[in-house]
Amino acid sequence: MAHWLLKETTPILVLLSWLAMNVFLFTDTFRWYEEDESFLYTRVILGSALAWARASAVCLNFNCMLILLPVSRNLISFMRGTSTCCRGPWRRQLDKTLKFHKLLAYAIAVHATIHTVAHLFNLERYQWSQSEDAQGLVAALAKLGNTPNETYLSPVRTFHAIPATVLLTTMAGITGLLMSLALILIMTSSTEFIRRSYYELFWYTHQTFIVFFISLTLHGAGRIIRGQTPESLLLHNATFCRSYYTEWNATAPCPVPQFSGKEPSAWKWVLGPVVLYACERIIRFWRFQQEVVITKVISHPSAVLELHMKKRDFKMAPGQYIFIQCPAISPLEWHPFTLTSAPQEDFFSVHIRAAGDWTGALLKAFGTEGSALKDLCSLPRLAVDGPFGAALTDVFHYSVSVCVAAGIGVTPFASLLKSMWYECCESWNPPGLSKVYFYWVCREARAFEWFADLLVSLETRMSEQGKTHFLSYHIFLTGWDENQAIHIALHWDGSTDAITGLRQKTFYGRPNWNEEFRQIAYNHPSSNIGVFFCGPKALSKILQKMCCLYSSADPRGVHFYYNKESF
Repeated sequence: MAHWLLKETTPILVLLSWLAMNVFLFTDTFRWYEEDESFLYTRVILGSALAWARASAVCLNFNCMLILLPVSRNLISFMRGTSTCCRGPWRRQLDKTLKFHKLLAYAIAVHATIHTVAHLFNLERYQWSQSEDAQGLVAALAKLGNTPNETYLSPVRTFHAIPATVLLTTMAGITGLLMSLALILIMTSSTEFIRRSYYELFWYTHQTFIVFFISLTLHGAGRIIRGQTPESLLLHNATFCRSYYTEWNATAPCPVPQFSGKEPSAWKWVLGPVVLYACERIIRFWRFQQEVVITKVISHPSAVLELHMKKRDFKMAPGQYIFIQCPAISPLEWHPFTLTSAPQEDFFSVHIRAAGDWTGALLKAFGTEGSALKDLCSLPRLAVDGPFGAALTDVFHYSVSVCVAAGIGVTPFASLLKSMWYECCESWNPPGLSKVYFYWVCREARAFEWFADLLVSLETRMSEQGKTHFLSYHIFLTGWDENQAIHIALHWDGSTDAITGLRQKTFYGRPNWNEEFRQIAYNHPSSNIGVFFCGPKALSKILQKMCCLYSSADPRGVHFYYNKESF
């Protein structure tokens, strides 16, 4: 029961902890700047906009500290593979690091907007304090710094100063503008449409994060917000002396207050994560230098390229993925691809579908568009970073696993099924895992061709070993033409399927997920069932809904745990 409660509450606890920290930092900082005596005179000119600017700045620093951690792939892989604290429900949160990364980006955008708007109000208030309309204490504070032995409070020194000019002549203004531009570029190019259709644009604009973090560390050096110095507070009690601003002088009980800018602190927040991420990039550069030998190139239907490669000391597990760079196409871009080979093979492989400019250029560079593939010696150089852990590596942690693939999303499961085939050759008995359900939904019959041989071999090997009960597979074809329909009808009574050559017949149309999940829940009462998916978002939402719908409210009943491949 404790495990069930932990599974249900872990994602909520993580989210609430992050939200609570943001609320605490904002309210605590806001209260401090609204009440602290050293900023009393600053509040006289700026009002509550001071607290809004500073509170959002602290939350901005907090979220900037975190945002690089979810994309530190080696750190995540280390935590997944070796850390004893990341087990069970906590381990599954590592599969959601990209979602957390996006959530942090939204939070940064919100706090950056609050911070910017508040400072625009501050600039306006500073400028107004220099006008003839400003009277009393506000006017006295604005004029400080015009005579020797005085320090200024307002960075805007004349009423005729243009706020935009003041903004672009200060360190805070220049770095703030650079951060805003970098953030706008990153956010606008991170929409799903741009990521899928123009991945290169998404990737290149994301590299402006370097400009963002450099500007962030330098932003506070401008010290545009000033408060009373500790030494001045000892001699000049602002609460008492504010009423005697006309009598401020060196000999009176209220000497002229002295002001200084607040020490910059953003670098303290982000130094650790930035150093960690710099190490990440150094590791990536080191791996870039390692030689990758391409041993085989295969062109499959539906514009799919299969690459077999070798690399020194390369070790993998089923379900992991790598990043590939082709310097001949782009010297900076790295793209993720799931490994389709098994750990038992003496090479590692990927299947790449032409789905954008970069993948299209890669297939062209390897000659798949022509009548014959290029000679291995003339192929462009590839660099490989990884492998890295993904959700599918947890398949063996459940007593029952359900694997669902859509189209090219079958690639993560190829490695798993190949590994099963090799293990079956050695009379394999996986600890804990007793049943695997495999579903593949595909639009084109030709797409089955490259994967059918593996399924046929696995089906044969399972039958020979008497383990046909271990793997149950269901293949669904959602699109076909008239000629295919006639061919299917003519061979329907054959011993093997007309499309795949398997003993298990192909289903035509889309799965009835309600029926599938209901049957699995009936077959495995009181089991923890892992559901693993790779494919489009629409189907992902359906499967996630099914997992919630068919998970029992009774801690002793059946529970479905949803896992989605994301990289």
